[in-house]
Amino acid sequence: MELEVTKMELTMKDISGSSFKDVKAEGLDYDNVNLSKTKINNANMRGMTMNDINAAEITITNANLSGTSIQHANMSNMMIDHVHLFGTEFVNIVLPQESDGNYDPQGSYKPIKFNNCDLTNMEINNCNISGLKINGILIEELLNRK
Repeated sequence: MELEVTKMELTMKDISGSSFKDVKAEGLDYDNVNLSKTKINNANMRGMTMNDINAAEITITNANLSGTSIQHANMSNMMIDHVHLFGTEFVNIVLPQESDGNYDPQGSYKPIKFNNCDLTNMEINNCNISGLKINGILIEELLNRK
């Protein structure tokens, strides 16, 4: 199947509810775009750069995200299921700051959970581990027993 080549420049358009099937869309440039409630299925997203994003209500299934870079993102309440993370680095992961929209002055945030994961050879360095539990064991207490 040969694809028709079409380059589009959309500015100040509402394309909500649009559908893209069997489309080659390499090198797209999104700036100041609302993608909430977007569903992405069976996509090659290799090498993407996502900066200053709010990932709420986005569903990504069966996608290749290898080599992708995500910076300055709100990924609160996400579910990540059946993914390969070898070689992945998590750097400067923080709770919301006072200027962030989802900041809670009481600090009442849902815990981050890893369930049924193979964490072989995982390293945790220079991190605040307050309240960190592994299989119900508080790690701070375990380390303080030395």
